[in-house]
Formats: sequence, C-alpha cells, structure tokens
Amino acid sequence: MSLTWFWPFKKSKKLSKTSRGQTFASEKLYIPTNQLVLGMYVIELDRSWLETPFLFQGFEIKTHAQIHALQNICNYVYIDASKTRATRLPLAAKKSKNQPDYGSKILGTLDFQKDPPKKLGTFRSEFPRAELVYKNTGDLVESLMKTAAKQGSIDGWLAKKTVSECVNSALHSPDTLLWMLHLKNKDEYTVQHCLNVCILAIVFARYLNLPHDIIVNLGVCGLLHDIGNMLIPSDILNKASDLTEQEHMLLESHTTLGYELLKSSEHIPPSILETVLTHHEHLDGSGYPKHLKSKQLSDFSKIISVVNTYDSLTKNRFAQRNLNHLEATQLMGNRAGSELDRCLVTKFIECLGVYPAGSVVVMTNGAIGIVVEVNEKTKLRPKVIILFDEHKNPVPEQMIDLAKMASDKKGRVYTIKNVVRAEDWQIDRSQYYQQGHFKKSFGLA
Repeated sequence: MSLTWFWPFKKSKKLSKTSRGQTFASEKLYIPTNQLVLGMYVIELDRSWLETPFLFQGFEIKTHAQIHALQNICNYVYIDASKTRATRLPLAAKKSKNQPDYGSKILGTLDFQKDPPKKLGTFRSEFPRAELVYKNTGDLVESLMKTAAKQGSIDGWLAKKTVSECVNSALHSPDTLLWMLHLKNKDEYTVQHCLNVCILAIVFARYLNLPHDIIVNLGVCGLLHDIGNMLIPSDILNKASDLTEQEHMLLESHTTLGYELLKSSEHIPPSILETVLTHHEHLDGSGYPKHLKSKQLSDFSKIISVVNTYDSLTKNRFAQRNLNHLEATQLMGNRAGSELDRCLVTKFIECLGVYPAGSVVVMTNGAIGIVVEVNEKTKLRPKVIILFDEHKNPVPEQMIDLAKMASDKKGRVYTIKNVVRAEDWQIDRSQYYQQGHFKKSFGLA
C-alpha cells in the first residue's frame, strides 16, 4: 500500500476567501495528486497559481488531462469537498475524520531493513548547486526570522519552494549539504540552528526512503521549528548564565508562540504546526509544553526532536565544550527510549555514519584532515582532505580516498584513528572554505 494513504489531512469547515474576496463555507481536504479523480474541486495548490498554466484559482477537474497536469506540477493540492462531485474520495479521506492532522503513522509503514536510496550524483558534481542552495536557504531563514520578530505572516509557500531545492540537492549528494553545516552562515544562532535542523531533517528523511513531499514538509518543520524564539526577549534568549524559573518558563513558551504565529500564516500544513508545538516533548512525558507521551506524538515531531537534539549538542552556543559527533551520538543513545525514539536514534546514527561529512579526524599516522564524502560501500573509509601531516605541519590541498587504500610518503596506509573537535586543533572550516582551499582539493577553483 502506498505511503501516501497515511499522509495527513484534515476535513474541516471554515470560511475561505476566493480571489474576489467573497466567502463561502468549504470543506477543505488535503489530497496527494496521485489520488485525484474526476469531479474534485481544486481550491489550493502546493505552490503559487502564478507558476502554473491554470487560468482560474479554483476549478473542477473535468478531464484526465487536468489530472496529469496537476501531477506534473504539484505533489499535493487542497480540494473543497462541498463542491466536489466525485463519485469516490480516496480511502484515506473517508477514514480520516477523527485522525490527527499530521503524519503520525508514516514510520509504521516503512521497512527499516531497506537500503537507503542511491545517490543521484557525487559530491564534486553537486557542490556548486549545494553551495547556492545553502546560501539561499540561509537568507530565507534570516528573512523569515525578521518577519517573525515583527509578528508578521510567514510565507509557507516560499519556505516549501526553497526547501524543495534543498531536497533535490540532498537526493543527489547528501554529504554535500552535510558538509555545509560546518560553515557558519549567519551570526544569529537561531537562524543558523534552524538552517542546520532543516538540512539534517532532509538528509535523515531521504535515508528513511520517505516520499518527496514528506521530506519537504519535514525540512520546513526544521526550518520553522524554533521560529517562536524570535518572540522571546533577547536578554533571556541570549543569557549565558542560568535562567530563573520564570525566565525558563518564558523560554519554553517559544513552542506555543511559534505555533500561534504560524497558525495565522498561509500554506503551513497542520503537520508542521503540530511539530513546531511539540518538538520539545519527550516519549516519557517529561518534555513541554503539554507533557505528551510517545503515543500522543507524531512521527514528524519525533524525527525533528532527534535532529534538533543532535545539532544542539554539537553546536550549543553556551556550552563550554561542544560535543563531537561520536560524543553526541553516544549521549543520544543514552536518551533513547526515554526522551528520544530508540529506532529513530539508531537510524539517524546509521544515516550519518561514524565519520560524517565535515568531521575533523586524526589518522593513525598522526595526520589531521576533514571528511568530505562517505563511501557508501566502505563507510569507515571515506574521502578526506588532509590539512596537517603527521608532524602537524600544514600541507597543500590533498584529497585522498581511503577506500582506495591511499598511503603516506612512508608507505603507511591512511586509516582514521578518531574524530576530534575542530576547536581543539584551531581548525576553522569556514575560513578554510572561504580561502578556496576546499575547492582546490576538488579541482573546483
């Protein structure tokens, strides 16, 4: 059975505005385009009408050609059930009246033994596009956060469009976007954190073989999950010392504030709203704001909780010592089953691997390098750029493929000994990237 049968949507009556500003009672339903049938009345797309060939912003599907056109352009649409003359609706629509309006059961349909999808490209071929996508997404997050700080309406359609570009890049080479996580793109912590969680959610969802539209929505969840922080006083948000009980309560309110802000915005599906509200809930009920337990949480929320925890542990602005990848995943393993979903933590660690792209590693001969790309068949032997030789002297750009059993000048085969913190070796990956050394290693400069 197709996974889309379990995808969220809600039947609800509300007043909707037409393009002429008139109002009418509607029954709005979310429908994946592969479930469209003749007689359905389409009232909203997953993108702007101006980007499509449709002349009217709302129409009844009368031909199969219209269905094919919608399937070619959109992943999903919204229909007005009160105006629909279809003889049948999708099975999910008939069964979803009392179902939560988010993907609470999407993981239950997955085969966790199934291999992740094959990469559609390579790190080298994807880097130019990923570089642009990463910058554009960072700029969008910054813009959305500024809008949120003014309590303005968030453009959900633009967020989805931008995240879709991230998804396409991740499908070609997830390591390329993961490498970008180690570049400090913005000075504002919340902006950088939301950008990181967005990318981690996309890469993880791809690894789980989730459909494209679900990967996009999970990416938007990551993008917007902490948007409520922009409504918290900056002196509390940026306070490095311990918070008072009252300040802590105010800080925790960012989930509710973000939910309320997005609720009044357009093109924000209920699945995303719910995740923004619940991404700090724990399986054992110790989280906030509602102290929900495992069965009450959507799989979207569980996924974002995992990737949010990882980024917070490895890039905490207030921690005296941020954890490296292995330390962070070990701590997450300790929290699995109580705070975090055990199966998801296991799959997330498997997704990133022992040496994810961007990791700073020490070789057995003492040389130091940065992991660039993971070899799918030999994950313990990735591609690495050597920065310092065994005597800790800087060396010219040199990219080696450990899977090819490359050796140093003394004939010793390069093998990774351990993952270390970049700060411990005064390695600034952003500076290394900005100075062009990275591109030279791949022949991109």
